[in-house]
Amino acid sequence: MKIRYFAWVRERIGKAEEVVDLPAEVATTTDLLMWLKSRGEEYDWALERPEVIRVACDQVHAPPGTPLAGVEEVALFPPMTGG
Repeated sequence: MKIRYFAWVRERIGKAEEVVDLPAEVATTTDLLMWLKSRGEEYDWALERPEVIRVACDQVHAPPGTPLAGVEEVALFPPMTGG
């Protein structure tokens, strides 16, 4: 699966995207965020508040707990602010 990171999530992790093989137990967007947090200090820092991270699956906004079956790309980004 391709994972893309945006804004300060990208800055904290230190990469714009990566391709990963997900473990079998990672079945939802919530599982994915928890698994990513366990991958190292930079991931833990970027995802320290997973409840504020917005997720898109194949370029469609996805609520927490969305199944990942059949998803090819996930994007993670912080909340947007207006201005």
